[in-house]
This record gives sequence, structure tokens and C-alpha cells, in this order.
Amino acid sequence: MTCYELARKFKEKFPSTIAWRIFQNSRVVDEHVNPDEEVTYAFVGQKNESPFDIFQTCVVAITNKRMLIGQKRVLFGYALNSITPDLYNDMQIYQGLFWGKIVIDTIKEKVVISNLSKDSLVELETAISSFMMEEKKKYGTENHH
Repeated sequence: MTCYELARKFKEKFPSTIAWRIFQNSRVVDEHVNPDEEVTYAFVGQKNESPFDIFQTCVVAITNKRMLIGQKRVLFGYALNSITPDLYNDMQIYQGLFWGKIVIDTIKEKVVISNLSKDSLVELETAISSFMMEEKKKYGTENHH
């Protein structure tokens, strides 16, 4: 499945997640997926702290090697974050009255994805944690040789 198909599937499963321009944001991610990478999971949300700012929609994709966060700017250009397992520290999940958010803590920064359906939080935590913990094991063994 393409990044867009996975992101659209997530949005259909969790319709209360606030997200726009899913196709355009998915294209940003797809342009940066390397030939030896495959998108295994994707979801949508707002890349910001505020539950009231609903204009920073992004697509977050987990590939078999890293996590990519793509945002197509409204007028021109785009933004892309790449989080490799060696930069990943941990993650916090917050559930509010209407929506939830996840904070992905990396060595360089904290990435906040907000306005997520409360029902999606368990699935997101499992998808991100499972991938990162499995990949971190590989980094640990590669560094000791």
C-alpha cells in the first residue's frame, strides 16, 4: 500500500482525527522514501502543540527503516522530518477531553502530533513503540561489532 492509502485508511478508521490535504502530505513522504524502504504504517494529525491550530496537518509514515513526517505547505514548498531509531528516546501519550496527542522525544527535538482521535492512541502507541524497540535492538548489535 502507498503512504496515501495507509493514511486514508487510518482517517477512515478514526474519523474524529483532524486532518486535511492528506494526499498532498502523503506525496511529500513518498518522494523521500528510499528505494530499499517500504511504508508499513501511516497516520495523520496536526504537527503542533495546540488543539486549536488545525492548519498544520501532516502525514506520519513508519517505514521498515525510520519514521517520516511530511507536510506540504499551502502556498509553496514542504517540510519533512526523518526520525531514525538511533535518535528516538521515548514517547508520551496524552488524552484530552476530545482528542489526544503523542509527543515523540528524540535526541534533537520533541515532535508533537495532536488532534488525534482518542480511540487511535493505543494503536499509535503500539505501532510506534513496536517499530522503534525492534529497530533499536538492531542499532545496539551493529554498534558493538
